[in-house]
Amino acid sequence: MQPVLPSRDVAAAIGFYVGRLGFELAFADSIRDPGYAGLRRDGIELHLQWHDAEEWSRVERPMLRFVVPEVEALFDEYRDQGVFHERTALRRTPWGTREFAFYDLDMNGLTFYRDLAEGEAPDPAEEVADPVPGEDAPL
Repeated sequence: MQPVLPSRDVAAAIGFYVGRLGFELAFADSIRDPGYAGLRRDGIELHLQWHDAEEWSRVERPMLRFVVPEVEALFDEYRDQGVFHERTALRRTPWGTREFAFYDLDMNGLTFYRDLAEGEAPDPAEEVADPVPGEDAPL
């Protein structure tokens, strides 16, 4: 699967994904003013597609979930890049994952997770925060 994420500024989104999230640019339809581009990292390929500001309110932003074997290491890497919002936390969920989530520049949700190991318990309920600000229910 190669998800296509909406973007108001594909060049800025490329900068975010390459410069801060460690993706590589696979292709872009234009070097000067890209409207469509592909990015790759660790077997994952994402596409970015420009959307006009006039249609932005009607464009749905997805919440993507990526299986990552070393989610703790990725959390540390991204924490050092300053991409988290104030409620981003690495946590063990009641649904059996160890995960963290944040938004990209265009408010596309990104969740990175692994399954809990045998004997690894979820965090106590009072310590489990919403994965994304403003959402009442877990992912």
